[in-house]
Amino acid sequence: MTEPQHLPVLLEEVIGWLHPAPGETFVDGTLGGGGHVRALAGAVGGAGLVIGIDRDPAALAQAEQGLLGLPVKLTNRNYADIPELLEEISLTAVDGILLDLGLSSDQLADTARGFSFSAEGPLDLRFDPQEGEPAWRLLQWISERALADLIHEYGEERYSRRIARQIVARRQTEAIRTASDLTRAVLASLPRSPHRWRIHPATRTFQALRIAVNEELKWLKVALSRLPACLRPGGRFAVISFHSLEDRLVKQAFRDDDRLEVLTRKPVVASEREIAQNPRSRSAKLRVARRLDG
Repeated sequence: MTEPQHLPVLLEEVIGWLHPAPGETFVDGTLGGGGHVRALAGAVGGAGLVIGIDRDPAALAQAEQGLLGLPVKLTNRNYADIPELLEEISLTAVDGILLDLGLSSDQLADTARGFSFSAEGPLDLRFDPQEGEPAWRLLQWISERALADLIHEYGEERYSRRIARQIVARRQTEAIRTASDLTRAVLASLPRSPHRWRIHPATRTFQALRIAVNEELKWLKVALSRLPACLRPGGRFAVISFHSLEDRLVKQAFRDDDRLEVLTRKPVVASEREIAQNPRSRSAKLRVARRLDG
């Protein structure tokens, strides 16, 4: 097994806002490479506990070795199920919850999953390969109009109709089965001006398909409504988002929930130093709320 490559985003800021103390209990609902869990576990010490959750069994297996000997409990499940998990282990509430909604570098590096634009493995894009439908299969049957709407809504892609038209035309003669197949279809449908693109031209299409096959926005909405009840009075709920669809949901949920006090009036973003070390942190936005008494 290779060593995890993932760098935890906004690590100093997360620890600063969550204020972990010895003996406390935290939940990281998106374990990823385990960097946030490792830092939280170090802060709560042997008398505390950090529960690490991930839908991706490969992420759990990869992070486990680096967390040996720490006060950590790992489990493979959806972060929306945290209330059930706490009930199973006889915990009534916790001191803090973290959700980091970004892909880990280890997922991007896994060419068998399809997260990387140039991967020749199957275009899967699921976090849990036992759950739902892989993206390549979705592309076999979805209508052009539905695909265009999906790419526009979940990817906020201005060329969604052109991309959907190109994908549907190509699948008549060749299956779109790999990430590189999809990337070529996207590139063929866009204006040929590479210097204009601030991000890779296929980014928004991949994002849209990944959100769709994992039902990411659905589960985020469920979690935002359910998880505040899992916090002790004064406990903190921190969410790191990476695109406007997620950030908008978090901002609205924190603002409208009578159980919560918003602590970050504006989202916390990465420092120039962190961006230089980890360019993927450029789009990260951290919002934090505190559970009120009563």
